Amino acid sequence: MTRVWKWNRPVTVREVLEDLQQERSIAYTTVMTVLDNLHQKGWVRREAEGRAYRYEAVSTRAAYAAALMNDAWSQSDNPAAALVAFFGMMSEEQRHALRDAVRIVQGPETPEPTQPPDTRPVTATDTPAADTAATDTSSPDTRGTDTSSADTRATDTTTDTAPHTPTGYRPGYPPRYRP
Repeated sequence: MTRVWKWNRPVTVREVLEDLQQERSIAYTTVMTVLDNLHQKGWVRREAEGRAYRYEAVSTRAAYAAALMNDAWSQSDNPAAALVAFFGMMSEEQRHALRDAVRIVQGPETPEPTQPPDTRPVTATDTPAADTAATDTSSPDTRGTDTSSADTRATDTTTDTAPHTPTGYRPGYPPRYRP
């Protein structure tokens, strides 16, 4: 397949043979058998040209690599862990390429619409003192800890909403997950 992708056009057995013979000795029938096997597997298509065939790759090398990665990832019993391990094996250059690819797939980011500045005059209801539900006048030491206060807008930040976040990951080692 490497030779077929290298030519980037339909090739004959003779062309592939001559290319391979620059590096090693190989028989015409061996190249013909391999290209026929690739055709039977659906990796190349062929068209008759006289008494010979011209072989052409069905997909690009990049599409083939992507299909291999997708197949391996989909067979994992823990796809998130497989991705973490894969990303940990990447070089910095590969991570930059990954970021670029994600940006391409996601499309251009549209900026958030900006609100025009508020130019109306400030009134008494706009000041923080007017919000009495959030004001606790009991004592400065207990402000924010009084649970009987009328301020029910506080949110609970103790709940961990991140599902199975990997911790302590080192490339080459399986990631550890916290429960």
